[in-house]
Amino acid sequence: MSLYELNALVGDVIESTLYREYWVQAELSEAREVRGHCYMDLIQKDVFTNTPIARAQARCWQNRWSALRPQFEKATGQTLHAGLKVMLRVKASFHVAYGFAWIVTDIDPSFTMGDMARKRLEIINQLKKEGVFELQKELRISRFAKRIAVISSEGAAGYGDFCRQLADNQYGLCFEPRLFPAIMQGEGVEASVIDALNAIYNNVEDYDVVVIIRGGGATSDLSGFDSLALAENVANFPLPIITGIGHDRDESVLDMISNTRVKTPTAAAAFLIDNLLDTLSRVVDAQDAIVMAVRRKMDVEQMRFSRMAAGIRAQFSVMKTRQMARLSEMLSRIGSRISARLMRDESRVELCSVRMRNGARMRLEKEAHRMEIAEQRIKAADPQLLLRRGYSITLHNGKAVRDADELRRGDIVKTIVEHGCFEAEVK
Repeated sequence: MSLYELNALVGDVIESTLYREYWVQAELSEAREVRGHCYMDLIQKDVFTNTPIARAQARCWQNRWSALRPQFEKATGQTLHAGLKVMLRVKASFHVAYGFAWIVTDIDPSFTMGDMARKRLEIINQLKKEGVFELQKELRISRFAKRIAVISSEGAAGYGDFCRQLADNQYGLCFEPRLFPAIMQGEGVEASVIDALNAIYNNVEDYDVVVIIRGGGATSDLSGFDSLALAENVANFPLPIITGIGHDRDESVLDMISNTRVKTPTAAAAFLIDNLLDTLSRVVDAQDAIVMAVRRKMDVEQMRFSRMAAGIRAQFSVMKTRQMARLSEMLSRIGSRISARLMRDESRVELCSVRMRNGARMRLEKEAHRMEIAEQRIKAADPQLLLRRGYSITLHNGKAVRDADELRRGDIVKTIVEHGCFEAEVK
């Protein structure tokens, strides 16, 4: 028997014995669409060890898949992806060239929705058990929230719409958004968003609020936000977190745990604009209230001043007389104190004058004595006195001769005596 004949025999046996269709529960380990057909790898895991205990391949042909896919995605908000629990109606098929596969004829979205709801409920119960489910709700968004840390996909249309709406608001309010890029769909959502939250936490004082927005994605990609680890990070974050990651009928665990949930990125921008606008309105109202209160107070005080002015006129003469008497008494005291002070100061000036005169006289006498001594020294050093005593001065080339060895034969020297001078030649 050839392989073809054997496979054909197997196919006949399967078609004759497994001719019915069966509803089967399984987990998708892989799901991919190729040329309009959907190819699935089914798996069942052990409840206690999570080890695969059964595997199979399933296919949904294009003519059936084109109808089942939109129904499933509309009901569950999910696409078929790895890790999803599904209930499929299948029939056995054995192809002589490609082997055995289960052919999918129907999908029950209510089973998947129930499994998703069960997982979501488990996460919610765990968060409540940890006491963190309402932590974000206890935070108050600052009335002056304008420094915004945005977690979104870089270049996403939703992020662009968010920034444009903030920048172009009709009230001229100024905001300071900063993007922290993250993956917003698929299996990388949890780790990517947590990394972005950690980056914000490192400079948490620089921001007033965190906005997590998902622009341009399909509702079927919301499963990444039903994560216990991500929910725990959001719940314990010190800043209020606003989420705009789904549509009106979709609510992820992240939406439930966040401080504020809005539908879309533009709704998040509108929320922040309304928050700051409400603050501005309160400030303007407070300003108007202060102005009115001041005006009322001024009117009351004006009336009081008018009544006081009428009473002042009657009391002014008496008060003026009293004050004039006080002023006269004060002037008299001031005059007496000034006279006494002047007398004391005159005595001090006179004493200083006497001291200065005595000091100046003593200094002059001392300097005159020093000058006399200096004059006597100068006179004692006068060369004329030496000449009168019979001494002479011999000069050579205009300089006094102190050593005879300095002279040479033939040198002309000049000798000065008391009365005149004469020249001589050295022999």
